[in-house]
Amino acid sequence: MDRLQTMSVFVAVAEEAGFAPAARRLNLSPPSVTRAVSALEARLGARLLHRTTRSVRLTDAGQRYLIDCRRILADIEEADRHAAGIHAAPRGMVSVSASALFGRMVLAPILLDLLDRYPDISVTTLFIDRMVHLIDEGIDVAVRIAELPDSSLSAIRVGTVRRVLCASPDYLAARRRPRLPADLVGHETIDFVNMTPGGEWTFDSNGKSYGFRPRSRLLVNSADAAIAAVVAGRGITRVLSYMIAPQLQAGALEIVLEDYEPPGVPIHVLHKEPGQTSARVRAVVDYLAQRLRTDPALAS
Repeated sequence: MDRLQTMSVFVAVAEEAGFAPAARRLNLSPPSVTRAVSALEARLGARLLHRTTRSVRLTDAGQRYLIDCRRILADIEEADRHAAGIHAAPRGMVSVSASALFGRMVLAPILLDLLDRYPDISVTTLFIDRMVHLIDEGIDVAVRIAELPDSSLSAIRVGTVRRVLCASPDYLAARRRPRLPADLVGHETIDFVNMTPGGEWTFDSNGKSYGFRPRSRLLVNSADAAIAAVVAGRGITRVLSYMIAPQLQAGALEIVLEDYEPPGVPIHVLHKEPGQTSARVRAVVDYLAQRLRTDPALAS
């Protein structure tokens, strides 16, 4: 088999979780499928699959290679359609990355609508709280909440979120509501460490920035944990505004020290340079940009 055929066999084995079902899907014999994958692993010098008598599972290297193979095979299929003059709707696999909570709260519903809008597009997601390198990790599109450094990627700004302090109405009724950042001294604080670079909450007043170092008895590494704690009346925390949009709407939380918030954080949709962007990726980028720009939670 040539290299592309071998990639197709590997994708089938990964998706069918077995050599026999992959052989049936490809109308090949099971031994030929097994030999193709073994030859591929030998050529790459890496094990792509964990094999047992009952199951076939991807290794870490196999998971990364599967993403690359799907993208390459989809690009080839798209190139064939263009060469044949076929102007069909976008199709193929697109990988999308975002932070875990943003992915769950904001992107997941949009992606479900995207699948309805483009029946021939498939989506795989990587929602994780770390910086994802699009090229190295084979990701087509990422939504990033941050100031962006210069890079070879194209970025479309789609909104802004605020860094807000919040607490429950019951907590604020029982304790003196802070009017100045200095009033936080003596308050219970929940430190969401991802929002506390250098261990400080930053504030802005009349163009000047200064910090407050919370003395928190509870430090958490997830926004969900911080939000649950403040909803339960355990103190004040700092999160991004979109994270508490449902709680604000329901009246379970209130924002405090709004006049002292630091500048907002931009949201961008990232993808490869326009000359390298396929029709399926462009369709996903455009759809995400359109929907995110109309989300009131991202228009802070």
